[in-house]
Amino acid sequence: MSEYFLIGEIKSVINSNGFVSIKSYSDFPDKVLKLKEVFVDIFGDKRRFIIENIEYKKSFFVFKFKNFDSLETTEILVGKKIFVDNLRLPKLSSFEFYIHDLIGSKVYLENEFFGELIEVLQLPANDVYVVNSKEGKEVLVPAVKKIIKSFDSANKILIISSDFDYLEDEN
Repeated sequence: MSEYFLIGEIKSVINSNGFVSIKSYSDFPDKVLKLKEVFVDIFGDKRRFIIENIEYKKSFFVFKFKNFDSLETTEILVGKKIFVDNLRLPKLSSFEFYIHDLIGSKVYLENEFFGELIEVLQLPANDVYVVNSKEGKEVLVPAVKKIIKSFDSANKILIISSDFDYLEDEN
């Protein structure tokens, strides 16, 4: 059974030739350019769409779907969500992770249980992991190689360095 992951939303029709603008929700927009097909949610049903052409413009994507060649055929797609299934998720490098893989991970400070990763904040400098510590307090962990030692996505285990000097909120 396929799992689907949201990567974007169709925002508008670009022209009368069937091109649409896509707002990306992907963690890795550069990898979206390699997609050959996606799934569009049509009334709760994920339908497979073949991508004929894809381009990246400053802050959005432009897609051209097969058999959608006019303004009339593409207008019905505006507002629809775009997904990829688990078989078509773009492959990542060794130090890149999908947010959906990280959420819910058990976090260890070297060999000692530290807490559970509950959220990922995407900030300009780097991502920050929000960890609910075993004491029940939220701790912010910068997602940088100096602090993150390893991540096992299959077992959802994140190991952070013992050099990580964290501050707990006293409130």
